[in-house]
Amino acid sequence: MNAHHWPLSYLTSAGLRAGKVVPLTWYMLSVSIIVCLVIAALLWGGVRRSRPLIGNVEMSSVPVERGGNGIRWISIGLLVSAVPLVVALVWTMLTLAAVAGPPPHPALVLDVTGRQWWWQVQYNGTSSTDIFETANEIHIPVGVPVLVRLHGGDVIHSFWVPQLTGKTDTIPGQVNLSWLEADTPGRYLGQCTEFCGYQHAHMQLEVVAEPQAAFSQWLSQQRQSAAATTTPEATRGLELVEYRCGLCHRVRGTEASAFSAPDLTHLMSRRTIAAGTLLNNPGNLVGWIQNPQNIKPGNLMPNQALSAAQLSDTLAYLESLK
Repeated sequence: MNAHHWPLSYLTSAGLRAGKVVPLTWYMLSVSIIVCLVIAALLWGGVRRSRPLIGNVEMSSVPVERGGNGIRWISIGLLVSAVPLVVALVWTMLTLAAVAGPPPHPALVLDVTGRQWWWQVQYNGTSSTDIFETANEIHIPVGVPVLVRLHGGDVIHSFWVPQLTGKTDTIPGQVNLSWLEADTPGRYLGQCTEFCGYQHAHMQLEVVAEPQAAFSQWLSQQRQSAAATTTPEATRGLELVEYRCGLCHRVRGTEASAFSAPDLTHLMSRRTIAAGTLLNNPGNLVGWIQNPQNIKPGNLMPNQALSAAQLSDTLAYLESLK
């Protein structure tokens, strides 16, 4: 089942930064619509006023009448057009000044790296035990500014959560800063908006804004290592994950300790897999493990071709990663 069930909304805001951009967006959209309507009305009027040719009269026999040069109408048009353009320029500069700089005292600092085709998210803290990684799903507390340091992992991507923040590129070898703040709890869809390869369209992320108590509980749970296995099936699945998946993925507390693919330590706490391509449920997880190239062609995860017993054991272990 595809995970896309609500659109990217850039005409509404749910945070301080986006709240300053949305009115400007509505203004520019309104001006554009008015311009299109005026041009359509003038064209329609011109067609109505034109004199149709009578019968089969040759064009060369139609008398040419010299009229006015139209300079007056051009001057009026330029003056009328200049007003909304100047308003847009001034408004844009004021908006950029209001939203460009990062918050002076962020409550949370994240390092987000764009990769083909998923989002690596690192939560920082005051000690090494506070640092952990997740993928494609960012949790933040409501009502506090969050600083996002953006990194390019391979090619240029662009980080955009329209209801919370504007577009900022992730460029290899460079750190760009963005920030976001949510006014109300909810899930806010984001998307890479810089063409970055074959699966660019399947590079979504979600920002989950929640009350401080719920966020603190989530943060505490995410900092923990993976729970020990409790069944023979899950134990066999752990061995498979360490041997087959540990070359790319990490599961904290196990021998799987690579960093080139999403951290799986708390995989089942996420709503989606494959960067928003699929809902995170057993059926989709099995399909993704067994044949990811069929679901998301070109991604870096190879087809696993596990036996039915191996697939069942792997699923049993992954479902314990909550």
